[in-house]
Amino acid sequence: MGKNKKQAENTIAAGYTLDYVSGEPIKETKKELVRQRVARALIHEYGFSPEDMELDFSIGGRKKVDVAIFHHGEEHTIENISRAAICRPEPNVGKNAVRIRDFDQAAKDLDELESIMQEVEAIKYGLWTNGLEFFFLEKEKKRFETKCNPIGDWPMAEESVGTKEVFSDAHTRVADNEMLKITFRRCHNFIHGNEGMPKDAAFWQFLYLIFCKMHDENLRAKQRKAWKRRFWAGPKEQFDPKGRKEIRGRIEELFTEVKKQYKNIFRGNEEITLSDRALAFIVSELAKYDFTRTDVDAKGVAYQELVGVNLRGDRGQYFTPRGVVKLVVEMLDPKENETLLDPACGTGGFLVATLAHMLKKFRDEQDTSPGDETSTEFLNVHERLKEYAAANVFGADFDPFLIRAAQMNMVLAGDGRGHIYNINSLEFPLGHLADLTNAKKEIPLGSVDIIATNPPFGSDIPITDKHILEQYELAHNWESDGEGGFRNTGVSKGSVAPEILFIERCIKWLKPGAGRMGIVLPDGVLGNPAAEYIRWWIMRETQVLASVDLPVEAFIAEANVNILTSLLFLRRKSDQEKRAEVLGGIEEYPVFMAVADKVGFDRRGNKLYKRTPDGEEIVEPRQHEEKFRIKGEWVKRVLTRKEKVEDNDLPVIAEKYREFLAELDGLTPAKKKSPGRAKGSANKKVAVR
Repeated sequence: MGKNKKQAENTIAAGYTLDYVSGEPIKETKKELVRQRVARALIHEYGFSPEDMELDFSIGGRKKVDVAIFHHGEEHTIENISRAAICRPEPNVGKNAVRIRDFDQAAKDLDELESIMQEVEAIKYGLWTNGLEFFFLEKEKKRFETKCNPIGDWPMAEESVGTKEVFSDAHTRVADNEMLKITFRRCHNFIHGNEGMPKDAAFWQFLYLIFCKMHDENLRAKQRKAWKRRFWAGPKEQFDPKGRKEIRGRIEELFTEVKKQYKNIFRGNEEITLSDRALAFIVSELAKYDFTRTDVDAKGVAYQELVGVNLRGDRGQYFTPRGVVKLVVEMLDPKENETLLDPACGTGGFLVATLAHMLKKFRDEQDTSPGDETSTEFLNVHERLKEYAAANVFGADFDPFLIRAAQMNMVLAGDGRGHIYNINSLEFPLGHLADLTNAKKEIPLGSVDIIATNPPFGSDIPITDKHILEQYELAHNWESDGEGGFRNTGVSKGSVAPEILFIERCIKWLKPGAGRMGIVLPDGVLGNPAAEYIRWWIMRETQVLASVDLPVEAFIAEANVNILTSLLFLRRKSDQEKRAEVLGGIEEYPVFMAVADKVGFDRRGNKLYKRTPDGEEIVEPRQHEEKFRIKGEWVKRVLTRKEKVEDNDLPVIAEKYREFLAELDGLTPAKKKSPGRAKGSANKKVAVR
């Protein structure tokens, strides 16, 4: 049977994608994936209108331009073409660094583009890319020859390289999510592959420059009209030895200031050891973007990708997938006056997601959206975010390298201070690490409103230090009391998996009666018969708010960890509540429970989209407010685009949890309170499929 018209309009055959320019289905090849990323960036970053673009534009004979851009509003003819892009498939290098070539090394690949630019009178700018390497050209006509000269980037729509005489004042732009990730990879690859540096050294050099960039932007916000930009590169500076020296002078001045301002992160003896060529390349790549106005999530994704290939630890330090992090933060829903701690913060994923969550709240309150704000509105929400972060967001980890990575991640997200402590959370408040004194003063046990964490877990990394174990009830042997409960025998275990101790430590860190937490745990804790005493202890100490089962794909694609996990959400009971339960027994209460079957990607990390029973992918129309540069001004339009629907249960679970809480608010206090043992009959099982 054939499809009816409506089905045809709302589905797309497997192996096809939707062209971002025309909206029509197009075969999904490796080259097409690169071209679609470029098309998105040309629209979102450079401000070109889709109506002024065309794919596979023929310029005579067999020659075609992969993406042709025409003068605004003009007919799509060869006389009106202003820019041309040639796209090639991305090199198949997996997660390895690929060497980034310079223009001379790529000369053979650029021949085709140069011949097209010389042949077509109207083309002024060209781009050749394979998704990782980007070569921008500007045509220069001389009396007896036409040359195609390298430039660091294309100018914005309807501008030319010469539009701005002072490049330090040239436009910066908000980064497209995918392009920012690629830019970070390009920079890191350039240092690692072209400078001969080990991956970790390349990583830190890159982060020094990120700090310089953020410092320069922060000064802009403080100094306003008096500010003079220093993190910039003229379009041709990076190709000229004198220009490279001038770039270095500006950056080293900034880095000296950075080390003074962030004494909690830098020791003061750090140096930018990159060659002039590498430094100029990276500054040119990063200078084009306005990091402050770029989405917190986009920066987090780009940063996490680099961190993942450089700092993944061997002691159970698996970086939590962003979808899981976002779900935890959304379900905990931090308030502006609440403190939040991640006692195993790694590179700060939960902390940055919390800042993104609060930034959205602040914008909702003043009824603005990114890109829509006036300068005053923008500064208001970002100052408020900095104040919130400085007062209420805390992280801890015993790995000093991860501490620095988390501090840098927080600065990139918009936090100017950062309370990230180098302590052993399981030893706290004892220990010897550098930040113990400050942590004891600022986040003593029993003082935190919210904990969001993914502790290191696994029986292959046990805690055996008796000075740590003796602090914990759960580090002892327990036995049945014969009445459905358990009692502590007083006999210490010789070793305990770290996640067991983290459960107890996190609960003890929360404010009694009000503090709540979301924690990632291996399924064994919640399901193994041998762990029943742990579950009993958790029920005694806390009210279970929610439990979410995650599929194995949640961690296997991003962290290469083949383990089933769950999210457990708890509220710490007060001593008064616990005494009342001992005397009067435990009442039933509703618990939110959900199972996520899909998380948006498969085991290999390939994106998953919703499909019909016959395997076709579902598409839905969605409205987007997009901005284009027309006659030198930004013009907003609402465009309706058909998009594939991600097959991801996590956002649905977040929405169902909000509905569950709203439903509880409608119950009488007697029916909804009763924090006690969650019995099966009272549980709320939520279907998300």
